[in-house]
Amino acid sequence: MADPLWQLRGDYMESCNCDYLCPCIYTNPQGPATQEHCVAIMVFRIAEGRHGATRLDGLSFALVIRSGRVMADGNWVFAGVVDERADAAQGAALAAIVAGEAGGPPGAIRKALVSDFRGIATKPIRIVMDGLRRSVEIPDIVTFEIAGVASRNGSGEPFYLDNTSHPAGRRLALARASRLRVEGFGLDLDLNRHGNNGHFAPFAWAA
Repeated sequence: MADPLWQLRGDYMESCNCDYLCPCIYTNPQGPATQEHCVAIMVFRIAEGRHGATRLDGLSFALVIRSGRVMADGNWVFAGVVDERADAAQGAALAAIVAGEAGGPPGAIRKALVSDFRGIATKPIRIVMDGLRRSVEIPDIVTFEIAGVASRNGSGEPFYLDNTSHPAGRRLALARASRLRVEGFGLDLDLNRHGNNGHFAPFAWAA
């Protein structure tokens, strides 16, 4: 089997405007969102990655999505953000991956579900991971803070959803958001202390 064109692994985190728990995950995603439309931000921190001979270790990127009430119906707004720390070769490689032009999960999303592609921005992406907490800040695009919903069994682990069809991975930690602000790509959303939905997990992608 030929080597993949690109491969990435690292950490993913997400928040959306659905009330906790977002029904898209457990309805595959055939059920209606809890609001009139779904705005979701998926952020990825790459531990190890490459596109051809270009190394992508340590960089980050984000996917910005707005769907109608049923995500599986398609007609999505879709955009991406590439880490401003990337050099020219890394930036071009990440932009191709994030835009779906290089295949893999973003390519499948773009081909099957997107009707309004709003491009790729290059921005600083600040990510903090502290125990069950995750926070993201991308200036002029998005800010969110989520915390894993801890089990009462004393393990310190969050609850998980397993065997999902989510593009980031099959096993997702459940989280609630304390803050979600989206202002880029023509979107406008500001939720504070709303307790809306979040997830995080390791991820591994390739194409």
